[in-house]
Amino acid sequence: MPWLTAVRIQGCATTVLITGGLVVLTACGGGGNSDSSATNSPSASSASTPTASSASADPQAQAKADVLKAYGAFWGEQVKAYAKADIKGTALKKYATKEALGRAMGDVLVMEKAGTATTGAPTHDAKVTSLTLTGATPKATVQDCLDISGWKTIKKKTGTVQPFPSAQPLRYVTTAKAEKWGKQWMITELTPDGTRTC
Repeated sequence: MPWLTAVRIQGCATTVLITGGLVVLTACGGGGNSDSSATNSPSASSASTPTASSASADPQAQAKADVLKAYGAFWGEQVKAYAKADIKGTALKKYATKEALGRAMGDVLVMEKAGTATTGAPTHDAKVTSLTLTGATPKATVQDCLDISGWKTIKKKTGTVQPFPSAQPLRYVTTAKAEKWGKQWMITELTPDGTRTC
C-alpha cells in the first residue's frame, strides 16, 4: 500500500510502502489504480483552505490557500503516477522538486520493478503550520493527517490487492516543506511519521 512518502517503512519508497511488493507512498500517500487513480486523486479541497474573501484581504491567508492548493495538486499527481507506476503523463514535476520529487520517482521505480501499482487514493486533513513570506524564497510547512485506508497496492498483472504490513498505521502525520519558486509553490520535502497516528 502506498505509504512510502508517508512512512517509508522498511526503507522502501517515500510515498508507497513497496516492501514485499507493496509500496507505501511517500509518507503513506498514494496512488490510485492504474489510470483509475486519476478519478480518485485527492484534490486541494481535502485540505482546509481559507475562504476566497478572507484570502484576498490577507496576504498570509492567500499564501496559505496557495500552499494548500499546491499540496493538493502534488498529491493528485503522485496518485496518478503510483496508479500506473510511471510519472510520465503526470504534472508531478510542476508541484514537486528536490527530495519530494526524488522520493516519488524512487517509489515509482520500486513499484515498476515489483510489478505493483496503486488503486484508490489517500485522504487528507492538511493545514499550514508555518509560513514565512520574507526573504528571497518564501517557505511554508504543511502538517497533514494522511489516511491511506482507501489507497491499496495491487499486482499490475492480476489486480490482486496486497495486504498492508501488520505494523502499518492507516492514519498518520505527514509533514511537507514548501517553497515558492516564482509564482508557484513547490513541495520540496515530504516526511511521513508512522509513530504519530491521527
